[in-house]
Amino acid sequence: MKLRIAITGFLSLGLVVACGEANTDKGMSDMKSIPVEIGVVGSDGGKASFFASGTLEAVQNANISTRMMGFVRRLNVRPGDRVGRGQLLIEINNTDLAAKKAQARANILSAEAAFTNAEKDYNRYKVLFETQSASQKEMDDISARFRITKAGLEAARQMEREVMAQMDYAQIKAPFDGLVTNTFIKEGDMANPGMPLLGLEAPEQYQVVAMVPESNIHMVSNNTEVRVHLKSMDKWVQGKVSEVSASSKNTGGQYLVKVRLKEGYPQVKSGMYASVQFPLQKEQVSEKVMIPSHILVYKGQLTGVYTLSDQGIALLRWIRTGRTMGDSITVLSGLR
Repeated sequence: MKLRIAITGFLSLGLVVACGEANTDKGMSDMKSIPVEIGVVGSDGGKASFFASGTLEAVQNANISTRMMGFVRRLNVRPGDRVGRGQLLIEINNTDLAAKKAQARANILSAEAAFTNAEKDYNRYKVLFETQSASQKEMDDISARFRITKAGLEAARQMEREVMAQMDYAQIKAPFDGLVTNTFIKEGDMANPGMPLLGLEAPEQYQVVAMVPESNIHMVSNNTEVRVHLKSMDKWVQGKVSEVSASSKNTGGQYLVKVRLKEGYPQVKSGMYASVQFPLQKEQVSEKVMIPSHILVYKGQLTGVYTLSDQGIALLRWIRTGRTMGDSITVLSGLR
């Protein structure tokens, strides 16, 4: 194959992989002919793509906080613990709320007594009014008193409900089945409204949160099938785009894209690095070459690769490489 070829997208190049270690220090005249294996390389499946880096996180995750202020009385979980929905995680000191609850209960008892008495008076005056033994003024007064005591009883009950709701905020429970990832407080610390107390996630399904530059965001759309490279495992898995941000206002010109993994993997953990390979349509293909990284030849700070000339001779060409993805590496220049 001639080296002077037009490369469009991922047109493959004929590359030479030496079976023995090349000795680049000797001149061509001193080298003996040795058998070589010729490999044709190109993009995976012949499809053009671009890559974006990101981190893994659980699809369902939350930082648990409270709406009340108080000292943490008890922390019932540690990072790594599995918890069930409704399980008690943290208890906050609620002594003052207990006093308010008792006060609310006393107010209800007082309001109930007043309402019962007013109701009896209302029923008596109603009979008297119907027999014209009570005036309209007396009936109006007793009716107003009846309505006031009824409203007072309802207000006392609502006050008790408010105190009970505040007491629920002192009992931090798990909103879903999951795994405790972090605890941001310890027993005796002061909890403040809105302050994260612990992290919780459901480890059954993960997604990659990647940042895509504005030059490539128009190539990404929801429900696109993509490949994800899990760097720590050196493994390729399948994923699907589940969310594409419409703005980069608060992300430094980068657009947030979420890719949901199609399967669960026990080795996957939140925070791991991953790279997403987004496929391109034919009209989006750009000039790019990828070769196996194991065929590279290094000499000092130079990087080269053997190519096959028109005469069938292996020639070393110095190249400039770019991003590494799995067993392949992008060639930026030197093979054009």
